[in-house]
Amino acid sequence: MTSAAELPLRAPGGSIAVPADAEMRRGEELADLELVNRSKRGDTEAFSELVRRHQHIIFNVAYRFMRDATLAEDMSQEAFLKAYRLLRGFRGDCSFSTWMYRVTCSVCLTELNRRKRRGEVELQPKHASLSAVEPSEDMDIPEHIRRCVAKLPDRYRKIITLYYLKGISYEEIAQALEVPMGTLKTWMFRARKQLKKIVEKEVFCDEL
Repeated sequence: MTSAAELPLRAPGGSIAVPADAEMRRGEELADLELVNRSKRGDTEAFSELVRRHQHIIFNVAYRFMRDATLAEDMSQEAFLKAYRLLRGFRGDCSFSTWMYRVTCSVCLTELNRRKRRGEVELQPKHASLSAVEPSEDMDIPEHIRRCVAKLPDRYRKIITLYYLKGISYEEIAQALEVPMGTLKTWMFRARKQLKKIVEKEVFCDEL
């Protein structure tokens, strides 16, 4: 027997009632889609409205990656510029906010990789597992960790940097790289295993 809690809510007249927050989100998505279509036709004011609607959340996403308000602001602007250039390729398979999130992640990852190549990214461990072993007193741990992480394959280096050194969550990394959570966890397991071997060899070789 079906309980009352299992029955769908129905609005007056017999139609199934939609929760207010879901209805609001749907309305926002439709409004975004209309603004996107207008922007594709050359309406710059429509795109300016998209920026106004999403700039706060995009800044927050960028800040999660960059850990600096000024850099996050720069990456937010770059993300919207890139979105404007790529807008004709937006097909509406996902919401504009989801698409914009992916664009922002891509921009931030590109910038982090560029800064890493130029030696501008500070690799300060945010998780205890990267500094669990007591090193010698004269050892420069951030520099050694930087060298060890740099020896990882590109895929593993990226996820280790994002999770351990930038503090980005698994969920955000999976969305940024557009991979299933299970795949990310497999990569992370293999990356940690490889990094442990590199750390033992490069940093603590005297103790082996």
